[in-house]
Amino acid sequence: MKSQASADRLRRTLGRADLRAVPESRRALRELLRHWGTPERSAVAELLTSELVTNALVHTDYEAVLTATVGPRGLRVEVRDFVAHEPRPRPRSTEEGTHGRGLVLVESLADEWGVRRHRVGKSVWFELDAKAA
Repeated sequence: MKSQASADRLRRTLGRADLRAVPESRRALRELLRHWGTPERSAVAELLTSELVTNALVHTDYEAVLTATVGPRGLRVEVRDFVAHEPRPRPRSTEEGTHGRGLVLVESLADEWGVRRHRVGKSVWFELDAKAA
């Protein structure tokens, strides 16, 4: 996993199907957010980031790129993959067990979220305001 970090930005290339990237991404984000928002907001950011990273690694057969930026509006996290299929939140069903809940969590806990198409692939992103309850 390649990583770049500055005082207000984190960028990581996540290896194809390398689920070790999930806890590593959480740790890197936690370090980025040491002085940002409340501990509760940081915990939400970690949870949502791990959901997006997991989705990109489990549902594609390619690398992914995680970018997190702390700015005046708050935190923006984006995970880019190289598959065109657009994800959609699915209500939890009993047959799916633990699968299918990631985007439902993102939808319910993020202040904003969405999917941005690229010429190749897409980015799934969310934003959190540091001061929101």
